[in-house]
Amino acid sequence: MDLGLQGKVAVVTGSSRGIGRAIALGFAGEGCRVCISGRTPEDLERTRREVQALGADVLAVQTDLVQPGEPERLVQLTLERFGQIDVLVNNVGGSRGNPSVEAPDGDWLQVLDLNTMTAIRMSRAVIPHMKERRAGCIITIASIYGRESGGPASYNVAKAGEISYMKAMARELAPYGIRANSVAPGSILFPGGSWERRMQADPTGIAEFVKREMPLGRFGRPDEVANVVVFLASDRASLVTGACIPVDGCQSRSNI
Repeated sequence: MDLGLQGKVAVVTGSSRGIGRAIALGFAGEGCRVCISGRTPEDLERTRREVQALGADVLAVQTDLVQPGEPERLVQLTLERFGQIDVLVNNVGGSRGNPSVEAPDGDWLQVLDLNTMTAIRMSRAVIPHMKERRAGCIITIASIYGRESGGPASYNVAKAGEISYMKAMARELAPYGIRANSVAPGSILFPGGSWERRMQADPTGIAEFVKREMPLGRFGRPDEVANVVVFLASDRASLVTGACIPVDGCQSRSNI
């Protein structure tokens, strides 16, 4: 199936490893020009070489998108290099600090800043360009624990906020030809990720978790999330906007 992505420009944040890396490779495999970003130079360079090996024109930007001005800088560097941005994937995120509902303000703000606010700032930086072109696609990587209860309280709230933001964006920007969706992964296993660390620390406990929570009997893979993201960014998903798509092997329990 031709996804119609040849020559398009995709910006993927948090793309030096894990799900973001897989998404960048997925776009490269479809003939896109790709901007990747991350905080760790070694991981970023390794992924840059992998994307380039697929024949893609790739821009790698070392950045911490929580810092003021960095989302705008990333967008500007991409426009200077490629002249356009067709797709933005907001992948930066994670859990931090005290997981309870009684966490102090600092812990709450750190998680909201890393997840929801980074997605908002990146989207806000790219929307004027997409409005001018009257075309574009923005996808935010949320979580099944934004669709339903689960995980640390601050992470749950931050991911729910991302899903809500993308829905509002989809309705507001549809007249400009801009689509906006979120993707909600379940538990995804990859080298250096949190689930690998938990598995190493407590193999028996994680085996029980998989048996109890995973109907398919296994963790998800980053490429399985990437495949859905790339499809959503393509012309084949032209009527899909304002949606939140779970990619979780039926780990979640929500009916909607």
